[in-house]
Amino acid sequence: MRLTTVGVAGSLPGPDSPASCYLVQAHDGERDWHVVLDLGSGALGPLQRHVDPLDLDAVALSHLHPDHCADLTGLYVYLRYHPERGSHRTGVARQLPVHGPSTTRERAAAMYGLEPDETMDAEYAFRTWRPDGPAVQVGPLTLEPFAVNHPVEAYGVRVTGPSTQRPGESATLVFSGDTDACETLVEASRGVDLLLCEAAFLEGRDDEVAPGIHLTGRRAGRLAAQAGAARLVLTHLTAWTDPQDTLAEARAEYDGPAEVAVAGGTYTL
Repeated sequence: MRLTTVGVAGSLPGPDSPASCYLVQAHDGERDWHVVLDLGSGALGPLQRHVDPLDLDAVALSHLHPDHCADLTGLYVYLRYHPERGSHRTGVARQLPVHGPSTTRERAAAMYGLEPDETMDAEYAFRTWRPDGPAVQVGPLTLEPFAVNHPVEAYGVRVTGPSTQRPGESATLVFSGDTDACETLVEASRGVDLLLCEAAFLEGRDDEVAPGIHLTGRRAGRLAAQAGAARLVLTHLTAWTDPQDTLAEARAEYDGPAEVAVAGGTYTL
């Protein structure tokens, strides 16, 4: 299993990165499978360096703030109007699975400016996350959503797939989505190989902001320690935050391998 951090900026695209977008890839012995976790503003462009959007097998959205889902609109254009494989040209519905919150179908159409009687159903097959239901299977990848602590309907995702580093075994990745501290995230992250965790706030600087929005570097580090995560990768840092400050906070709580995600980074699990 391989993770590429396509976009790592929080709340809006930054000078060095688009907003949230993480590509998870795995091979099942026959072909490669490609799943995108979030498709935030500005992410579709650099995503094309790593995979043809027409070859995606699923999109998984943590929530519907624009920095996590806005580029669904650009992907819609790509899937619909590509001159060789687009649904408008071939007459064959693409229906790429898009897993997300309960209003994803309506929000996607509104972002693109479709009329009320128009849909994206030829390009997308919208599916609502069910944390209390069966896991989502995409080829060799298993996606397990869990509710997190954010002002809107929001989820983290635990991904299990074939390990590249340990042939014959499984590897695990948890993506926190946007969240403040919550027990569901701790439980989902227990023993995980890699915890991809947001850390948009800093201790002291952001204390006056209402709770229940984002983690700090310190709280992300504490989470990784409580869960026994093997590796911590901090993401969703805002453009006005020094990454070294966030990393220092995390390392004060977590003594395992910790780093700040960069756009285009890769991790083999």
